[in-house]
Amino acid sequence: MKWVRFALLLVLSWTYFAGQRVLAQSAVQPTSATSGKVRFEDITRTAGIHFKHNNGATGKKYLPETMGPGVAFIDYDNDGWQDLFFVNGTSFSAQRGHGTTPALYHNNHDGTFTDVTRKAGLAIDTFGMGVAVGDFDNDGFDDLFMTSMGQSHLFHNNGNGTFTDVTKKAGLWGPTEFSTTAAWVDYDRDGYLDLVVANYVQWSQQADLYCTLDGKTKSYCTPESYHGVSVRLWHNRGDGTFEDATQRAGLGDNSSKSMGIAVLDANQDGWPDLAISNDTQPNKLYLNNRNGTFTEKAVSAGIAYSEDGVVRAGMGIDAVDYDHSGYPSILISNFSNQMMALYHNEQNGLFVDVAAQSQLGPSSLLTLGFACFFFDYDLDGWPDVYVANGHIDPDIERIQKTVHYAEPAHLFHNTGNGEFRNVASEMGSSFAAARVGRGAAYGDINNDGSLDLAVTTNGGPAILFRNTGAGNHGLRIKLVGTKSNRDGIGAVVFVQSGKMAQKSMMRSGSSYLSSSELLLTFGLGQATKADVVEVHWPSGAVDRLANIDGDQFMTIREGSGIVAREPLRKH
Repeated sequence: MKWVRFALLLVLSWTYFAGQRVLAQSAVQPTSATSGKVRFEDITRTAGIHFKHNNGATGKKYLPETMGPGVAFIDYDNDGWQDLFFVNGTSFSAQRGHGTTPALYHNNHDGTFTDVTRKAGLAIDTFGMGVAVGDFDNDGFDDLFMTSMGQSHLFHNNGNGTFTDVTKKAGLWGPTEFSTTAAWVDYDRDGYLDLVVANYVQWSQQADLYCTLDGKTKSYCTPESYHGVSVRLWHNRGDGTFEDATQRAGLGDNSSKSMGIAVLDANQDGWPDLAISNDTQPNKLYLNNRNGTFTEKAVSAGIAYSEDGVVRAGMGIDAVDYDHSGYPSILISNFSNQMMALYHNEQNGLFVDVAAQSQLGPSSLLTLGFACFFFDYDLDGWPDVYVANGHIDPDIERIQKTVHYAEPAHLFHNTGNGEFRNVASEMGSSFAAARVGRGAAYGDINNDGSLDLAVTTNGGPAILFRNTGAGNHGLRIKLVGTKSNRDGIGAVVFVQSGKMAQKSMMRSGSSYLSSSELLLTFGLGQATKADVVEVHWPSGAVDRLANIDGDQFMTIREGSGIVAREPLRKH
C-alpha cells in the first residue's frame, strides 16, 4: 500500500507540472489567525548593522539621488549562515574617498554581524545601485555583481573570505550606464549563468535638466525628461568571460527605462523568460524561443500597460505561483496615485490585472512602491507580499497633501482565496514606521526556518527585521547543480504535502536592486512532512524524493538526491 500511495503521489506531481489543476485552489487555505502570530522585530542595532546609505545629495536634485541602494543575502563563505551585502552610493563631486563604500557583514551565528568589507576587498568608491548573487564560474562560491551609475563591477569570490574585481578580465568593462537591477539566469541552459542588467535612462551630470514642481525651485525630473536605454544581456562563455548578446538575443530596445527584472517560466515550457518593469514606458515580457533568442510579448500578454491602457511607473517586480495554479503571476510596484499591479497568469498566454479585487490595489494607491516580492512569512504554504514604500521628493507634501515622502511598508497576507490583507500594522511599531524605503530582500539569518527581512532607505540607515515565527512547519532546500549551473538557478521544485501542492523556481533577480537568498523555503502549515519533493533541473534531469520530514534544511545535489540535512533551529 505504501508503494501504491507513493506511485499515486508521483503521478499527481507529474500532472501538476504539466499544467493541470490536480487540486482545487480551495482545498487548503490558511486560517485567518495565522498572520497574527508573527512579528518582525527590529534587531538592527543589536545585530551590529550600522550601514547608512550615501545618495550624494547636495541640493542639486540629481536624478540618481532618488533611487536608493540594494541589499543582498549571500552565504559568501559557505558556512551555512546568510551574510549581508549592502550597496552604497558616493559623492558626485570630482573628489572621491569620503569613506562611503559597499558593506559586507559576516553572520556570527549568534544574532550579530561583523563588518568585513575591507578584509573582503569590497571597499570600493563608486555610485552603486543594485546587486545580484550567483556562482558564475561554478566553483561552489557565490559571486557578486554590483550595478552602478557608471561602471558596474563583477566581484569573484575567491573562496577564502575575499573577493577580486574581475570586471575587466571577464569582459564586462566598458559600458558606463545608469544600471539598476540585475539577475543571473541560464537562458540557454548550457550550465553557466548569464547576466541580465536593467538600465534606466541616459543621464549624466553634464546633461542634467532643470525641472520644477512649483515653478520656483528645482525638483527631481521624471524619467520622461530623458531618453531610455536598452537592457543588456551578457552571455557566459564558460571560461570566465562574457560576451554582449543583447542584440543577438532580441533584447535591444532603447525605449526601455527599466527598474526591475523577474525571471519566470511564463508559459511552462521549461525555459526561463524575462519580465521587465519599466518606469513611464510599457513593461516588457520576453519569452524564451529556446534557441538563444527572445520574443517580446508584453502587449499581447496584457502586462505592458494598466487595465485602462496607460503606462505606469513600474519599479519592483516579482513572479510566483501565489495561488497554487501551477503558473507564475507577476507583481509590479508603481508610483503614488497608481495601484500596484498583480497580473494573474490565465495559462493561455494572457495575464489579467487582479490587483483591485485582490485588495493589493486599493491599499497601495497613495504609496510609491519600490522593492516588492512574494515570500511565505508565516509558513502557511501561501506566498505573501512585501512592499517597501517611499516617495522620491522630500517636498511632495507641499504639492499633494495626501502623499508623503516617508511611508510605511506594506505586508499583505495571502488569504488563499485570491485576496491579500494588509497586516503591516500588526507586525510591530518599527515595522509599521514610515520610511523612505527602496531595496529589500528576504533570508533566514538564524536558521530557524522563518524568513527575515533586510530593507534599505534612500540616504538613510538599513534595517534588519527578525521574523519571530508563526508556529507553522517548513522545509528549506538548497540546490547544488552538477550538469546544471551550481546554484540550480532555473530549477523548479514541486512540494506536495497532503492536499497542498506548491511549486517554486530557484531564481535570481526580482524585488528592486536587491537579491534574496538562493534557497527555497516551503511553508507546510500544520503538516509535519512533505509527501513528495521533485526537482526539475535546467539540464532536464529530475530528482524525486518521498516522505520528507518538515522543519529541516536539506541540500539536494543534481542526480544524487539529498546529500546533507539538518533540523531547523526552531524557537
